[in-house]
Amino acid sequence: MTLLAKGSARSSEVAAAVSNLRLKFPGEDTLVFQGLSFSIRQGEKVLLLGPSGCGKSTLLQVLSGIIPRAVEVPMKTDELKVPMQPGFVFQDPDTQFCMPYVDEEIAFVLENLATPREEMPALIQHYLDQVGLHVEPVHTPIQQLSQGMKQRLAIASVLALTPDVLMLDEPTALLDEEGTKQVWDTIRAIASDKTVLIVEHKITGILDFIDRIVVFSPDGKIIADGGPEQVFRDYRRELMEYGIWYPGVWDDYAESQREADGLLQIAEPSVAMLSMEQFEGLRGGESKVMVECLKAYAGDWIAVIGRNGAGKSSLLLAIMRLIRTKGTCRIAGARGTKVVQLAEKIAFVFQNPELQFVTNSVEDELAYTLSDTDVLKPEVQAAVERQLDYYDLTTLRARHPFQLSTGQKWRLSVASAMVGGQKILLLDEPTFGLDARNTFQLLTKLEQLRQDNTLIIMVTHDPEIVRRFATRVWQVSDGRVTEVPLESGLATETSLESDSGQALAEGGADSGCH
Repeated sequence: MTLLAKGSARSSEVAAAVSNLRLKFPGEDTLVFQGLSFSIRQGEKVLLLGPSGCGKSTLLQVLSGIIPRAVEVPMKTDELKVPMQPGFVFQDPDTQFCMPYVDEEIAFVLENLATPREEMPALIQHYLDQVGLHVEPVHTPIQQLSQGMKQRLAIASVLALTPDVLMLDEPTALLDEEGTKQVWDTIRAIASDKTVLIVEHKITGILDFIDRIVVFSPDGKIIADGGPEQVFRDYRRELMEYGIWYPGVWDDYAESQREADGLLQIAEPSVAMLSMEQFEGLRGGESKVMVECLKAYAGDWIAVIGRNGAGKSSLLLAIMRLIRTKGTCRIAGARGTKVVQLAEKIAFVFQNPELQFVTNSVEDELAYTLSDTDVLKPEVQAAVERQLDYYDLTTLRARHPFQLSTGQKWRLSVASAMVGGQKILLLDEPTFGLDARNTFQLLTKLEQLRQDNTLIIMVTHDPEIVRRFATRVWQVSDGRVTEVPLESGLATETSLESDSGQALAEGGADSGCH
């Protein structure tokens, strides 16, 4: 049954619908959906919630016609209504762009609609103004835009299609706090009279826009359908059980961990594991990130914060020598400064875990790192078994890494990176796109590593992670890395950027190596 939030006035006309959907991906043994029926009315604003891997994004692609028109997936339905003109916004805007320049991206859409060329400049400016994207000149390379600006451009190009239904698949997953706010402000401004269907884990800042929430179980069944207040009130137990984000979930997680021995206890700094002085990371001959003087110790959990494009990822790449560097960066116990030598001491986990996978099974992925070392074969297998058990991957040992859920991929990427016993772990946004269950499982494993004196340096946009796990905070602003007081890191990144001068004046500046 479809319920509307109290006070909502929506048309009874169905905008998109599917009845008795059965769908199975090639190579998989089980169906993603086993008789799912769902519909959305004209003018409704609907949020789909559920654990990772339950099929939310797949449903969005079916309702938009991407499946099976563009992506051939075996499916059957009793009835399917696809909007005449769906507008689909992907999680990563870079995957959506067809042209290299801002104006050309929208012009590409207009050309496909047979818009007269003389009308295009005014329309291009109109759609940019609609989403609040102000670039001068409009013939600006897209790659010069921040992630938030890119996502607004993606929305502008979709608006040029004059869509009947706007479908958003985790549009803020890759964005910082400011970029997230920009996107949701844009959606509010342009979609008050539109039908909107959203898949999203980051629900803060969007709930007041939503009429209706539909919650899915791990096996793709609808378990709740109603207004936000009703769903969060009446289905809290199910949301907790399935690890779905809901208001107050972080406090519930903290409460559940208070009985765990030693969890979140902050160790005193001990051995200096990393020391940087006048250290720079360069790309294309230009300095992208610079550290005057910082040290990191065994048992530190350092949150690296800052706006999209500030240089956070470049810092990790520079430490690992995956980009050119200048200055000094000492790694305790490392035999040299080449990547292969540093890999003996440092484990690096990329933002996209799939970039790290090189074998055809979970078990082989764990063994691969040790295959070129002097570790004996029985010891390699023992190390693999320890990682399988520690990261809850034993039952998945024969599965191809690309067939894992997002949370399982992250656990495998950390497990394979750490199989050699490294005591420094670099992570680039390891929780983006994860549901609550997988987020907490990963963070709990990382905290256990930290308590075992592993140094963790994590790029994150999540202030809750900073607040509840970090022992120190490094802020990256315009490519410069400085330490700020831990309490400053509890604010949103927007506040940090605007108040950075004050934070430094209060003692966060690098007056010496810390």
